[in-house]
Amino acid sequence: MAKRLREVFLDGKWIANTNYKEQIQDLTWHDATYKLTDANTIAALVFHINYYLQGLIQVLNGGSLDISDKYSFDMPEIHSESEWNQMKDSLLNNAELFASLVETMNDERFDDIFVDEKYGNYMRNIEAVIEHSYYHLGQIVLLRKIIDSNKVLVKYD
Repeated sequence: MAKRLREVFLDGKWIANTNYKEQIQDLTWHDATYKLTDANTIAALVFHINYYLQGLIQVLNGGSLDISDKYSFDMPEIHSESEWNQMKDSLLNNAELFASLVETMNDERFDDIFVDEKYGNYMRNIEAVIEHSYYHLGQIVLLRKIIDSNKVLVKYD
């Protein structure tokens, strides 16, 4: 499971032929925050995925589950390259931390109830993170392609 997490976030190319790190590392804050019609921005998708990672890291460290879907896109505005770099670093650091925590879990814990029975077990939740992350990685790839192909049309304030 830890290997699969690292593949989607940090260094893999197995399923999507890319990963979050590759897609966001050289992306400017202007491109990351560029709004195409009603689609989420790339920055909003990065925030969204990191929001869930942070919440699950808290649980894996023995804390409570405090995240809620209704807040998962409540991203503060980004006004600079520095703020975007902080967001990128946070995602990539949390991805590695989450993978490390999963890597050190004993095998029995994967079958344990995750916080409450309604959430299923740890395995189901970790697999959901992987699947959810690939879903949004696909969106990021498509948004980048659209933004990159229309660079001459993109005007920044």
